Amino acid sequence: MTPPQPQSPQAPEAAPKAAPKDGTRPRRDREGGPREGRAPEAGPAPSEVKDLKELREERKERSEDGGKRVVIEEPDNRVIVREGGRSIIRADEGERFRRLGGQQRREKRDGLDVTISARPGGVEIFTENDDRGRPLRRYRRDREGREVILFDNRDYYRRHRGGSFTDAIVDLPPPRVGIPRRSYVLDYEDASDEDVYDALSAPPVERLERTYSLEEVRRSPNLRARMRRIDLDVINFDFGAWGVAPNQYPALERIADAMNRVIDRNPNEMFLVEGHTDAVGSDEDNLSLSDRRAETVAIILTDEFGVPPENIATQGYGEHYLKINTQAAERQNRRVAVRRITPLISRGN
Repeated sequence: MTPPQPQSPQAPEAAPKAAPKDGTRPRRDREGGPREGRAPEAGPAPSEVKDLKELREERKERSEDGGKRVVIEEPDNRVIVREGGRSIIRADEGERFRRLGGQQRREKRDGLDVTISARPGGVEIFTENDDRGRPLRRYRRDREGREVILFDNRDYYRRHRGGSFTDAIVDLPPPRVGIPRRSYVLDYEDASDEDVYDALSAPPVERLERTYSLEEVRRSPNLRARMRRIDLDVINFDFGAWGVAPNQYPALERIADAMNRVIDRNPNEMFLVEGHTDAVGSDEDNLSLSDRRAETVAIILTDEFGVPPENIATQGYGEHYLKINTQAAERQNRRVAVRRITPLISRGN
């Protein structure tokens, strides 16, 4: 989605079209919300990699399983995997938690790597990873010891020990969508506040046979397609970049408010922020760019508007799902989308 050179023939980025009346928004003071201090910068990722050229220089590539799998390691614990004619990117979402600040500690429990993030009011967020860095479970515990499970992948990884990442792709037919297209894929700029809330609280468009691991949701397009989507076309990404200029932040206020409303009603809600690119450039560059774009938007949603970071998952899809079917540089393909995935997610027993 982004070419190798940052110079772009595209027109300059448009100003955001949605903004609060006074042009500013105070940070929300809510449990699990933003940290104190300055807002996230528009450009750098958690590793402080500044641009695509620097990112390429820091990549390390290796082969596994007799050359059947190629693993490309990037700064900030991102890994691109090529296997069986497919490529995916995996990110350590703990990097997003660390960038947002707050107190964190890591422990070893029963062979698991457990990260505990402390929040105001005695709230703690626990993320359990296995020895391969794969997220097994995330849950929130309040001061009274009450727990809310956000996702539980343990059963999935028990069934797919050491398997290929392609095992996570669920073979489902496209859903039969019985609602208007404009409600199924929401144009954020033209939608009302209630339209946004409805899209983020609606049930699946088609009945599900079971629930799924977060890994399966991330990898399976026809599974994700069971849930409505909001395209955040008001956020514009420059060619070859993943930063969001601060003057675009106010455009995210309405979707953040809707997400917070949904979470206030049900604290175990999960949302997926999806990053995309246009078709220019290599597959590796585009996967990394799209993943970083999704992460940037997730950080802004938390740091500026108080959406709890544990209720957000992010995933980059590179150029795999073009909105405008063109191989040329196209701003509309450099985008981020959000959808609710709560009904899809397994929470164990």
